[in-house]
Amino acid sequence: MTGTIEFLLTYGYSLLFVCVLAEQVGLPVPAVPVLLGVGALAGGGRMSVWVALGVALLASLPPDVVWYALGRRRGVWVLGMLCRLSLEPDYCVRRTQNAFLKNGRRTLVFAKFLPGVSTVAPPLAGIVGIPFGQFLLLDGLAALIWAGAWIALGYLFSGAIELVAAEVARLGNWVLLVVGAALATWILSKYIWRQRYLRSLRIARISPEELKLRLQEGDDSLLVVDTRSSIDVGLVPYIIRGARWITADELEQRAHEIPTDRDIVLYCS
Repeated sequence: MTGTIEFLLTYGYSLLFVCVLAEQVGLPVPAVPVLLGVGALAGGGRMSVWVALGVALLASLPPDVVWYALGRRRGVWVLGMLCRLSLEPDYCVRRTQNAFLKNGRRTLVFAKFLPGVSTVAPPLAGIVGIPFGQFLLLDGLAALIWAGAWIALGYLFSGAIELVAAEVARLGNWVLLVVGAALATWILSKYIWRQRYLRSLRIARISPEELKLRLQEGDDSLLVVDTRSSIDVGLVPYIIRGARWITADELEQRAHEIPTDRDIVLYCS
């Protein structure tokens, strides 16, 4: 038996709890490999599928309930905090908002299969006013489906997964070094891309004071476009006077409504 399997047998449920909890909090800790490993061991009769599902549920619900409560009470503030935590915050929040607008509360059932979205979905559920009882039922169902799917996959391919684990154990620290380097490279590339993107936005920015002055002067060469989603508008139902509301996802379809002979100012918060 490899050291990897021995480690999972010894700390499997505790490791599963910690990884699921960390992922639901929003930390970049993947729980899927542990779910697959637990499923593989369950396939060999060395761990229990039902206990693993219970552990995953217990680890998933508390952070989701906290995020839900924060979204219910603090709204915009919690989304801003998530934006600071995420590597791709703007895209992640917008994608989750669009999913809620399109699918409603059903979004909670599949959100856990989408990295990043699983953290943003609970506070958005609170923001849009989904009753707590319904949220708890749907979120619990989502956790069971998500964890059950990965555990079942590990269970079905337990033989192959144990062979991979044995090979990883044989290669030892080299595998950890390669995986760590790949993860660090991915995170660094995301960070560099985001900083470049933010820098490009700063270059093209107009200050609120300058915009206010030009609007007060009746500058006809300027058009302001509000790109917020309907959820954001519902949270903060104010708009710059004279601004045209075109959500970010409608910009391409409604491009004909934006004149090409004027300076365009876009704002999203």
